[in-house]
Amino acid sequence: MPTASKLVAAVCFAVLGFVAALTFRKYLPEGTPVGFFREITAAIGFAVGWFLMGKLTRQGYREAINSGVMTALVLVFWVLVTFSIYYMLKKSSRMMYDGPSEAVLGVFQLMYDYGRMLIVPDMAVVVLGGGALAGLITEWAGKRWS
Repeated sequence: MPTASKLVAAVCFAVLGFVAALTFRKYLPEGTPVGFFREITAAIGFAVGWFLMGKLTRQGYREAINSGVMTALVLVFWVLVTFSIYYMLKKSSRMMYDGPSEAVLGVFQLMYDYGRMLIVPDMAVVVLGGGALAGLITEWAGKRWS
Protein backbone atom coordinates (compact mmCIF):
# COMPACT_ATOMS: atom_id res chain seq x y z
CA MET A 1 0.00 0.00 0.00
CA PRO A 2 1.43 3.39 -0.94
CA THR A 3 2.32 5.62 1.97
CA ALA A 4 4.06 8.96 2.29
CA SER A 5 7.07 7.36 3.95
CA LYS A 6 7.49 4.90 1.06
CA LEU A 7 7.35 7.71 -1.48
CA VAL A 8 9.79 9.88 0.47
CA ALA A 9 12.14 6.91 0.97
CA ALA A 10 11.99 6.07 -2.74
CA VAL A 11 12.78 9.64 -3.78
CA CYS A 12 15.56 10.02 -1.19
CA PHE A 13 17.29 6.81 -2.21
CA ALA A 14 16.86 7.60 -5.91
CA VAL A 15 18.68 10.88 -5.28
CA LEU A 16 21.30 9.03 -3.22
CA GLY A 17 21.83 6.55 -6.05
CA PHE A 18 22.19 9.35 -8.57
CA VAL A 19 24.71 11.24 -6.42
CA ALA A 20 26.65 8.05 -5.66
CA ALA A 21 26.82 7.25 -9.38
CA LEU A 22 28.14 10.75 -10.10
CA THR A 23 30.77 10.32 -7.39
CA PHE A 24 31.75 6.84 -8.61
CA ARG A 25 32.20 7.95 -12.22
CA LYS A 26 35.45 9.71 -11.42
CA TYR A 27 36.98 6.40 -10.26
CA LEU A 28 36.19 4.55 -13.47
CA PRO A 29 39.04 4.14 -15.95
CA GLU A 30 39.38 6.96 -18.49
CA GLY A 31 37.13 6.48 -21.50
CA THR A 32 34.74 4.03 -19.82
CA PRO A 33 31.31 4.48 -21.40
CA VAL A 34 28.74 5.14 -18.69
CA GLY A 35 25.54 5.31 -20.75
CA PHE A 36 22.55 5.33 -18.43
CA PHE A 37 24.59 4.43 -15.33
CA ARG A 38 23.26 7.33 -13.24
CA GLU A 39 19.64 6.79 -14.26
CA ILE A 40 19.68 3.04 -13.69
CA THR A 41 21.34 3.50 -10.32
CA ALA A 42 18.66 6.05 -9.39
CA ALA A 43 15.93 3.60 -10.47
CA ILE A 44 17.44 0.87 -8.30
CA GLY A 45 17.60 3.38 -5.44
CA PHE A 46 13.92 4.22 -5.97
CA ALA A 47 12.95 0.53 -5.78
CA VAL A 48 15.14 -0.20 -2.75
CA GLY A 49 13.83 2.88 -0.95
CA TRP A 50 10.22 1.99 -1.67
CA PHE A 51 10.35 -1.71 -0.84
CA LEU A 52 12.90 -1.74 1.99
CA MET A 53 13.23 1.62 3.75
CA GLY A 54 9.57 2.56 3.31
CA LYS A 55 8.55 -0.29 5.60
CA LEU A 56 11.12 0.50 8.30
CA THR A 57 9.68 3.77 9.57
CA ARG A 58 7.99 4.75 12.83
CA GLN A 59 10.64 3.08 15.01
CA GLY A 60 12.55 6.15 16.14
CA TYR A 61 15.33 8.28 14.74
CA ARG A 62 18.20 6.09 15.97
CA GLU A 63 16.71 3.08 14.22
CA ALA A 64 16.05 5.23 11.16
CA ILE A 65 19.78 5.98 10.83
CA ASN A 66 20.56 2.26 11.04
CA SER A 67 17.84 1.40 8.54
CA GLY A 68 19.01 4.13 6.18
CA VAL A 69 22.61 2.93 6.22
CA MET A 70 21.47 -0.67 5.72
CA THR A 71 19.26 0.38 2.82
CA ALA A 72 22.14 2.31 1.25
CA LEU A 73 24.35 -0.78 1.48
CA VAL A 74 21.60 -2.89 -0.10
CA LEU A 75 21.43 -0.28 -2.86
CA VAL A 76 25.18 -0.65 -3.47
CA PHE A 77 24.85 -4.45 -3.53
CA TRP A 78 22.05 -4.45 -6.12
CA VAL A 79 23.84 -1.90 -8.28
CA LEU A 80 26.96 -4.08 -8.21
CA VAL A 81 24.92 -7.18 -9.09
CA THR A 82 23.03 -5.43 -11.89
CA PHE A 83 26.02 -3.91 -13.63
CA SER A 84 28.21 -6.97 -13.12
CA ILE A 85 25.59 -9.14 -14.84
CA TYR A 86 25.26 -6.56 -17.61
CA TYR A 87 29.00 -6.46 -18.28
CA MET A 88 29.24 -10.25 -18.05
CA LEU A 89 26.56 -10.53 -20.76
CA LYS A 90 28.44 -7.97 -22.84
CA LYS A 91 31.67 -9.93 -22.46
CA SER A 92 29.84 -13.19 -23.22
CA SER A 93 28.54 -11.81 -26.49
CA ARG A 94 32.17 -11.14 -27.46
CA MET A 95 33.07 -14.73 -26.54
CA MET A 96 35.43 -13.67 -23.76
CA TYR A 97 34.44 -16.61 -21.55
CA ASP A 98 35.13 -20.29 -22.23
CA GLY A 99 31.81 -21.51 -20.88
CA PRO A 100 28.78 -20.70 -18.74
CA SER A 101 30.46 -21.54 -15.45
CA GLU A 102 33.30 -19.14 -16.20
CA ALA A 103 30.75 -16.45 -17.08
CA VAL A 104 28.93 -16.92 -13.77
CA LEU A 105 32.22 -16.69 -11.90
CA GLY A 106 32.96 -13.61 -13.98
CA VAL A 107 29.97 -11.87 -12.37
CA PHE A 108 31.50 -12.34 -8.94
CA GLN A 109 34.91 -11.20 -10.20
CA LEU A 110 33.35 -8.06 -11.66
CA MET A 111 31.47 -7.41 -8.39
CA TYR A 112 34.73 -7.76 -6.50
CA ASP A 113 36.63 -5.48 -8.89
CA TYR A 114 34.00 -2.74 -8.84
CA GLY A 115 33.45 -3.18 -5.11
CA ARG A 116 37.15 -2.51 -4.49
CA MET A 117 36.82 0.72 -6.44
CA LEU A 118 34.11 1.80 -3.97
CA ILE A 119 36.46 1.71 -0.99
CA VAL A 120 37.47 5.36 -0.99
CA PRO A 121 36.63 8.00 1.61
CA ASP A 122 34.31 10.16 -0.47
CA MET A 123 32.22 7.14 -1.59
CA ALA A 124 31.92 6.07 2.05
CA VAL A 125 30.73 9.55 3.00
CA VAL A 126 28.21 9.65 0.15
CA VAL A 127 26.81 6.15 0.73
CA LEU A 128 26.86 5.97 4.53
CA GLY A 129 26.15 9.64 5.24
CA GLY A 130 23.54 9.85 2.51
CA GLY A 131 21.89 6.67 3.76
CA ALA A 132 21.72 8.01 7.31
CA LEU A 133 20.29 11.32 6.09
CA ALA A 134 17.75 9.58 3.85
CA GLY A 135 16.72 7.38 6.78
CA LEU A 136 16.19 10.43 8.99
CA ILE A 137 14.14 12.21 6.32
CA THR A 138 12.05 9.10 5.77
CA GLU A 139 11.41 8.72 9.50
CA TRP A 140 10.42 12.37 9.74
CA ALA A 141 7.99 11.93 6.82
CA GLY A 142 6.57 8.77 8.37
CA LYS A 143 5.85 10.54 11.64
CA ARG A 144 4.61 13.70 9.95
CA TRP A 145 2.20 12.22 7.38
CA SER A 146 1.04 8.91 8.87
